[in-house]
Amino acid sequence: MKTQVVIIGGGPGGTTMAMYLRRYGVETVIVEKEEFPRFHIGESMTNEAGGVVRELGLADEMDALSFQHKHGVKVYGSHSWFVPVMSRMPDGSLMENFTWNLRRSSFDRMMLEKAVSRGTNLIQGQATRPISGDDGSIKGVMVRLPDGSQLEIESEVLIDASGQNTWLANLGGITGPKYLGNYDRQLAIFSHITGGTRDLGGPERDEQPGNTLIFYKEKYHWGWWIPVDDKTVSLGVVSPAAYFLDQKEKKEDFYAREIVNLHPNLTSRLSNIEIVEEVRSIKNYSYQVNNFTGKGFICLGDAHRFVDPIFSFGMSTTMKEAQFAAPYICDYLNGVNRDQPNPFSDYQLYVEKGIDVLEDCLDGFWEHPMAFAYLVHARYRDEMIDVFAGRIYEGQPSPATNGFRSLLKRERTYDDASFSSIPIGSRYHPERAPIWHAESEDLRKLEEALISR
Repeated sequence: MKTQVVIIGGGPGGTTMAMYLRRYGVETVIVEKEEFPRFHIGESMTNEAGGVVRELGLADEMDALSFQHKHGVKVYGSHSWFVPVMSRMPDGSLMENFTWNLRRSSFDRMMLEKAVSRGTNLIQGQATRPISGDDGSIKGVMVRLPDGSQLEIESEVLIDASGQNTWLANLGGITGPKYLGNYDRQLAIFSHITGGTRDLGGPERDEQPGNTLIFYKEKYHWGWWIPVDDKTVSLGVVSPAAYFLDQKEKKEDFYAREIVNLHPNLTSRLSNIEIVEEVRSIKNYSYQVNNFTGKGFICLGDAHRFVDPIFSFGMSTTMKEAQFAAPYICDYLNGVNRDQPNPFSDYQLYVEKGIDVLEDCLDGFWEHPMAFAYLVHARYRDEMIDVFAGRIYEGQPSPATNGFRSLLKRERTYDDASFSSIPIGSRYHPERAPIWHAESEDLRKLEEALISR
């Protein structure tokens, strides 16, 4: 089987990529191993992710699925603060807007169905290995089909949209190494509830029932509240892995106790709740893949880098990267930069600079919370609204970004000619990287505990 572009993964990044490429008339195949609908977290959209959905002509479908209008993010700690969802107008002014919180099982299925209806070919199966050309470029992928047979798909470009599975990086030898950082020693335990008390709505945007709420207990220990439809809320707890291990509880018991004790404002919302999904867990946040583009391949979004889940940037970055990558891929298919060692180096540098902005903002939040609140509300309010909206690519580094870098005593320099993404954020610990050279005993114990409990 032959196609111009093969995409590994049918989630939001892969389907966004497919729909943008189909606009250019590019042949696309999505390889997806799971049957949809499937449960997934990452249910809160930034303004920029909502903008991609609108640009793809899917806003009516979002409302038809009863997804919740998100007007902002409210953070509860010792004090509360709110960042509204706002768009930039052509004249540079800010305008009130909304995006969506959503049930991923419904959203992902809708996106996949739309991609197929617009001309993408869906192959149900598991990608096993890439196909390499004589010049070292990626020329396609081998796929194991549900009946056990093998399918060879030849392509000019392979997109790894496998998310936190980081398919290409884990194979080794194609991308650069995958680095873990300090925040990988966390885990999230989560489920869906009904019956929780939402904000009732009113004249203020921070009172709307569909908003995302964050409950901050202490450093690296917090919870999320994301309404996914008019009855159900995604509720999760993130904590240091060592704290979970010390409790010696089953994850269901840990979850039930933590949500009640995490923060008084959360506790007050939990009378008469029912847990309506399996209690699940994810470990090992925060990683970065070096050199995630090359001849015939691009790793997209979480397939090459994930910073921190607290403000729901993961879906935004993968959808925006898909939007940005489509023109580069079309140029490549038309012969542009075919003779270069890395035809997509300009794209790689562009998106890495954006995520560096995100990382510096989030490191500022964790390392200097009081200064962060001051910069958000007093000194750089508009610039911080942009960051929370996912506008991390153009007009950067902004005064707010430079403020965080000054707080963190951090400098970012880039050599456009030979860019190599070396992690320098607070999450990066050289003695523990790359991941396959420094598998942690702590991680092994955590894995065993999650399985046995």
